[in-house]
Amino acid sequence: MTAPGQLNRRLVLEAVSESDDGLGGVTRLYDVVTVLWACVTPLSARGEVEASRLGAALRSTIVIRKRNDVTTRHRFIDGVHTWRVIAVRESADRRFLEIDAEERQD
Repeated sequence: MTAPGQLNRRLVLEAVSESDDGLGGVTRLYDVVTVLWACVTPLSARGEVEASRLGAALRSTIVIRKRNDVTTRHRFIDGVHTWRVIAVRESADRRFLEIDAEERQD
């Protein structure tokens, strides 16, 4: 169970915004939704090769107060850290969201 005092990190929640680029593709930008308090707990890390580049994927759980607008099309920002939302679920007491997130390090 999470206590409100454990939400000790300020994160920026961003939502993707896509627009036509005029050449048959899309331009993807992120808009700030809000700044909120969160608890970030690292879970695991694994090395991987993506497009012939070595890197790592760091998995974390991010806990925030319950909201109805967080989906897998959102991301969280904290300085140089960017977490992509993998999955979202309610906590057992339904007061918080538990978010599985991934951060790439190249």
